Amino acid sequence: QVQLVESGGGLVQPGGSLRLSCAASGSIGSINDMKWYRQAPGKQRELVASISSGGSTRYADSVKGRFAISRDNAKNTMYLQMNSLKPEDTAVYYCNFLLRVTATVLLKDYWGQGTQVTVSS
Repeated sequence: QVQLVESGGGLVQPGGSLRLSCAASGSIGSINDMKWYRQAPGKQRELVASISSGGSTRYADSVKGRFAISRDNAKNTMYLQMNSLKPEDTAVYYCNFLLRVTATVLLKDYWGQGTQVTVSS
């Protein structure tokens, strides 16, 4: 069907940067909303950023001004540029696409496998 594969996570020092990617493959007709979530140990999963099919973006207050979400529709790929990283950004980051499978009019959510981001000295 459809698979989302994430990459770009790793260990970085406070103040550093990382760029996450999420690429979808399969029989995709179109992708509406693309979102990044994160979940730290013992905490609820939270919405970090979203981008609509038209390019409108929204950010959680905790990351606004530091993170930037973008998309490449030709590659069915979403990115998250993370700058000025803080220890509290440490979490597993998950991508989520709302998309239409080829030859259907139904919309469905798909999730990536998650990628670990650790910010530490």
